[in-house]
Amino acid sequence: MLKPNIIWVYAQAQYNLGNMYANGQGVRQDYAQAVQWFGKAAEQGLANAQYNLGVAYANGQGVRQDLAQAEQWYRKAAEQGFAQAQYNLGVMYAKGEGVRQNYKIANEWFGKACNNGLQQGCDVYRVFNQAGY
Repeated sequence: MLKPNIIWVYAQAQYNLGNMYANGQGVRQDYAQAVQWFGKAAEQGLANAQYNLGVAYANGQGVRQDLAQAEQWYRKAAEQGFAQAQYNLGVMYAKGEGVRQNYKIANEWFGKACNNGLQQGCDVYRVFNQAGY
């Protein structure tokens, strides 16, 4: 059985391969391959990979656009404290994209993003609070 730190190294390597394919670094850019590698790392719990998989589903890069899948992957990363995923969930709830529109839940996610150091989350959180959410 592999030790947990070895599994993390594998997940990180898979994530790095995903980034290489997504950005065309040393390989031909291929979003479908990027999604496959991000998926392997995401299934092992790597928040960066979960976030990138959410982005792929949200934008239809390498996969058919699927906002429900985007929400699920953003949520997995967000629950680990990944600020950009928290912010993106806030946007989804604010706009009602892939989820039922809910400004209160949106503001909760913006607040979490702010608490995790994302200035953009703080800015939107402040606006939502002033609006009564």
